[in-house]
Amino acid sequence: MAASIVSGEVVRREGVAPAAAEEEDRWARLLPELVAEVVRRVEASGGERWPGRKDVVSCASVCRRWRDVAAAVVQPLPESGKITFPASLKQPGPKDFPIQCFIKRNKKDSTFYLYLGFTNNLTSTTGKGKFLMAAKRFRLGVHTEYIISLDADDLSQGNNAYMGKLRSDFWGTNFKIFDSQPPYDGAKASSTRSIRRFGSRRISPQVLSGNFDVGKVSYKYNLLKSRGPRRMSCTMECPSVQENWENSLKAKSLRRTGTTVLRNKAPRWHEHLQCWCLNFHGRVTVASVKNFQLVATADPSHPDSAGDEETVLLQFGKVDTDIFTMDYRQPLSAFQAFAICLSSFGTKLACE
Repeated sequence: MAASIVSGEVVRREGVAPAAAEEEDRWARLLPELVAEVVRRVEASGGERWPGRKDVVSCASVCRRWRDVAAAVVQPLPESGKITFPASLKQPGPKDFPIQCFIKRNKKDSTFYLYLGFTNNLTSTTGKGKFLMAAKRFRLGVHTEYIISLDADDLSQGNNAYMGKLRSDFWGTNFKIFDSQPPYDGAKASSTRSIRRFGSRRISPQVLSGNFDVGKVSYKYNLLKSRGPRRMSCTMECPSVQENWENSLKAKSLRRTGTTVLRNKAPRWHEHLQCWCLNFHGRVTVASVKNFQLVATADPSHPDSAGDEETVLLQFGKVDTDIFTMDYRQPLSAFQAFAICLSSFGTKLACE
């Protein structure tokens, strides 16, 4: 019986027979500590893979006690700090500490793979982590697009694992970030031809899918060609942090949130080393023009934006030839952070 509950075969129905109700009561009388351990093991089963959403939902459907225990164990990402389900990739990160990830680049086929890091040790980034997303770069006329997907083997917009894309202008200095799902109720897709019914239950079941504009990334032109780091700014429609754990497992009503304006933290010139320096707290080991840290800044054109020059919301940097760290926190989601980091790849002739 316990195995069938964990595997998702027990479904609570109205009007159950007395014998079934008695069987349900028997499971409801289990010690809360034992129930919590069952749910905790189901959630923890997603070490290097995603746990079945139905497994956790089934545990919560047994009875009110099981539901209360599941709600206590499986918390949304901003509270738990854990990426449990693919839905977590579009939830904001925790507020008090960053989620530490790393990106592997394959130059031969222009693909990029995002992993969740298991330890703080940078040497672990050369090993295995939990695969989160992949992206592939395509050249479309004068534009470049990065298609972002949950499926590392099928990087196309026609796939149910399609999460969104990043699109650049001709110079590679201005980018738009498009989400496959509406960021809030009533949002309009940028192209009606791309709208379709999204049937994958790995992100959200049966929601409208298209290309919804959720952010912009811009790199400032360096007209004088003076040597120095890149200067970048981002304007993002960030996801809401006000949701419960049940909403992380199913489709939900989305409300419009405020705009977050980010800019890169200015580095300091180090006379002894003769280079520009930022404190990455040991998370970056190789100097590169691609390295950056983003902080929130108040923007007069966005009255709802707030500034914080000290807290780094996203940092990205090189640790090996084709390995980069990516650490992000609230209000950014993993999807948005990954898209911003993808914009840093490639040469920008007008900026450097």
